[in-house]
Amino acid sequence: MAEKPDGGGSGKSLPQFKWGETMDLRLIDYVVYLVASVLLTVWVGNTLFKNGRPFLVSVFQEAGLADSVNRLLVVGFYLVNLGAAALLINAGGAPATVGDMIQETVTRIGVVLLVLGAMHFFNMLVFHIIRRPLRQRAATSAAYQPYQPAPGA
Repeated sequence: MAEKPDGGGSGKSLPQFKWGETMDLRLIDYVVYLVASVLLTVWVGNTLFKNGRPFLVSVFQEAGLADSVNRLLVVGFYLVNLGAAALLINAGGAPATVGDMIQETVTRIGVVLLVLGAMHFFNMLVFHIIRRPLRQRAATSAAYQPYQPAPGA
């Protein structure tokens, strides 16, 4: 980068980008990682939001409540996963070569994917636990009928 005077008379120079100079690999690494992390998180979040509604309706047995919980889950999903992605951006050192940059980026994206998967399975486990007593209660109430009229009455 070439130095350009700041024009303020302080004698300091501001960095100026010159076309054709090599760009810092860390910057490329950050951009690729952030774009991939955000796109993957949004894609998985939208997929879970669209396809999770029927499951939530069966768990809560009320469409309005299921839709509200679905929206809250997606917001929480985005916050946790994008927060994890932001924390992981500084994992690893400054790549010396393009190969190092690709390796570090792929490793961090892999960790983001593992976090996405873990969040999904944790949510499924929680809803399975919530759903189990509801199913048992529904099965018990349908099978138990103490007051049956006598045949022919």
